[in-house]
Amino acid sequence: MMKIRKGDQVVVTTGRDKGKRGTVTRRVDEHYLVVEGINVVKKHVKPNPLKGTTGGVVDKTMPIHQSNVAIWNAAAGKADRVGVKLLEGGKKVRVYKSSGQEIKA
Repeated sequence: MMKIRKGDQVVVTTGRDKGKRGTVTRRVDEHYLVVEGINVVKKHVKPNPLKGTTGGVVDKTMPIHQSNVAIWNAAAGKADRVGVKLLEGGKKVRVYKSSGQEIKA
């Protein structure tokens, strides 16, 4: 079970964007995710007349490793860890480790 999913509010714990918050826009693979407004780099793009793109320097959001972010607990007002709780019937739900509250996604 993936502890951080698309649409979750996360806060960066390490790196040059430490302390910034954003929303997960997509999961690249098992370990990397793209967070809106986090890890933005300048990329030099060549013009491509077949695709109709102009060249220049563009801002691009790059993936960040999931170990460098933590889920944002709005009730506590701080970053939190994610645990998994087993309900009756065998259903798994994500919960905040500090309070045990279920994460609504």
